[in-house]
Amino acid sequence: MTFRRNTKLKKGNIALYIILIAIVIVAMASLKRCIAVNETATTPSDGTINVAIEYSPLSLYTYDDTLGGFCYDFMRLVENVSKRKFVFHPIVTLENTLSDLDNGKYDMVVAQFPATKENKIRFLLSDALHLDKQVLIQRKNDSGGIDVKSQLDLADETVFIVKGSPMYSRLENLSREIGDTIHIAEDAIYGPEQLFLRTATGEIKYAVINETIAAELSEHYPNVDYSVEISFSQFQPVILRANDSIMCDSLNCWIKKVKLSKAYKSLQSRYFD
Repeated sequence: MTFRRNTKLKKGNIALYIILIAIVIVAMASLKRCIAVNETATTPSDGTINVAIEYSPLSLYTYDDTLGGFCYDFMRLVENVSKRKFVFHPIVTLENTLSDLDNGKYDMVVAQFPATKENKIRFLLSDALHLDKQVLIQRKNDSGGIDVKSQLDLADETVFIVKGSPMYSRLENLSREIGDTIHIAEDAIYGPEQLFLRTATGEIKYAVINETIAAELSEHYPNVDYSVEISFSQFQPVILRANDSIMCDSLNCWIKKVKLSKAYKSLQSRYFD
């Protein structure tokens, strides 16, 4: 008896094969682009890339004389993939940092800066390092409840944010959405971690920071609530100058390579699982 292979394919299989071939073609094109970008990428004359990075529980912190933080560790993986030298510059607020980026002092800025339409107009934004959202920080009352249960309850309240933060425009939009005034107080001295602590100690009533930072800090301050969302989940990218498209393309290729590595999976597990 001779076995004859059935060469007739079902329509569903044909469609599946076409999709798989398309995925392979896209992946090959992406890889080819990354190779071309890496060959043409430019850096400062000494070969270093200056990275301003926000000092916060998610981005950068110190423990036992060692630097850590998801964004910092992620960018160290990017440094290894890029074969370039990264010099990290810790920052507390974005107020002057974005001007320093425009002026060439920094090549990249890693901070809580969502990829909104407004932000994309002024800067180039890389692929996302992670997803995050903006939440309201408030103390729990004596009965364990909260005074602000929804965004509508913020009418005529004062909310603190880091000065220069993109959260300013979000709160302005929210004020229009609820049809009432939300008073926005910009803090030019402290970063998101400090605003959380000022709220926890009762120095201020309300602040808006990113959820990942709030979740990390709330483990040590059970009297603080961060359940009221101010925004939807947003991509958190690296910020680059508007005219630095080659560097942005290079960075995106490096980010893609990092996300395919075992080291990245380990990083995700360490910080988020």
